[in-house]
Amino acid sequence: MAIGQRKSISTDRKKNLIAHYSPESLVSNQFRSIRTNINFLTTIQSMSTLLITSPNDGEGKSTTAANLAISMSQQKTILLIDANLRKPTVHLSFKIPNTIGLTSVLANLESLDNAIHKSEIPQLDLLPSGPVSPFPSELLASKRLENLLEIISKSYDYVLIDSPSILGAVDTKVLANRCDGVILVANSGKTGLKQTLEAKKVLDFANSNIVGVILNER
Repeated sequence: MAIGQRKSISTDRKKNLIAHYSPESLVSNQFRSIRTNINFLTTIQSMSTLLITSPNDGEGKSTTAANLAISMSQQKTILLIDANLRKPTVHLSFKIPNTIGLTSVLANLESLDNAIHKSEIPQLDLLPSGPVSPFPSELLASKRLENLLEIISKSYDYVLIDSPSILGAVDTKVLANRCDGVILVANSGKTGLKQTLEAKKVLDFANSNIVGVILNER
């Protein structure tokens, strides 16, 4: 039973991080195309912090963020931040500890250097969510986060932020306003047009810069 469980976890990890484990696959090639589009956009307007969100939960947002980070790290230095303080997944996908992370830094309990993890993938660092906070919205709305993003953006070519869904948490509105650009992930079989338009409306109200939409067929 234990052997079977380990095999299942390994298979899930390969599926979630397909850009790393199957670099020649069609999906990995699609992520490289998205990477190219982002690089092109940054030649037009300066962008170093990108928020990855979706209208609702369960649309493949976190998997998209992880694989996009992997693909972009093949050319640039990347930090992937798990800002989904309610349902974090980055530490699960990359198999790293989550005892110290973003919440620890924002609460001034740990230094940023102690919270960042080197991944097994060259040029890709990870900042997990950290311990669950009873006040996630307050932490993400703090001036300390704004200062943190400013500091981090000087050390990496790109900072990708995996956030909660835009229609599911107020946290994302705050994050969207503080990032240079927002990428919206929609699921072709799940996300309705009404939900997508509502998500865009919320992002526009937050005065965010929507740079693109990724249609996920997960």
